[in-house]
Amino acid sequence: MGFVLYQSPTLCLIRSQTTTGSGRSQPPDLIRTGVVRPIQPKQASSAVTSEGYKLLDIRPAWEWEKARVRSAIHIPLFLEDTDSSPITFIKKSIHFGYIGLWTGQLLTTINDGFLDEVRTTFPDKDEKLLVACGEGLRSRVAVSALHKDGYRNLGWLAGGFSRASEKDFANVEGQSKLQYATIGGVSYIFLRLLILLRVLK
Repeated sequence: MGFVLYQSPTLCLIRSQTTTGSGRSQPPDLIRTGVVRPIQPKQASSAVTSEGYKLLDIRPAWEWEKARVRSAIHIPLFLEDTDSSPITFIKKSIHFGYIGLWTGQLLTTINDGFLDEVRTTFPDKDEKLLVACGEGLRSRVAVSALHKDGYRNLGWLAGGFSRASEKDFANVEGQSKLQYATIGGVSYIFLRLLILLRVLK
């Protein structure tokens, strides 16, 4: 499954598409082909300090607030869906039952202003950007959108912050460890219990 980007004058809509027998093909994998450079968490600090990459954190606000790298630029790709229509209420109820209760993740919608915010913050499209999220999936979507918009020096944090160790990033702020910021809800309670049991052993 790949991601196809549909751009209008004001927004970039992201839609999953599976290759079918009708002759439609998936977009090229920018990371596998080397167009976007995969950077492991243990190499990220060196990429920022020695190679001039700017760390672009595209996680939603609640993950950013839990833990963040002080020098990172935060531009979320997804925002909380605050629409109050009956359809959204139904979607939120289903989301909470299947995902939200366990993970603590809110129902989200695409940030229509994502590309505009990136263009404003990084007007030079030759800027080196290391795009990061919690587990590396949302950042793959983001690098596809940024590449299509003309950015050519893109890095992708392989596996996201969840793969990072405590030594990989300096100056982490927030009440959580960076690698745990994506975890919430009931799963976070289980995580805390596991950590406590490990300490007590």
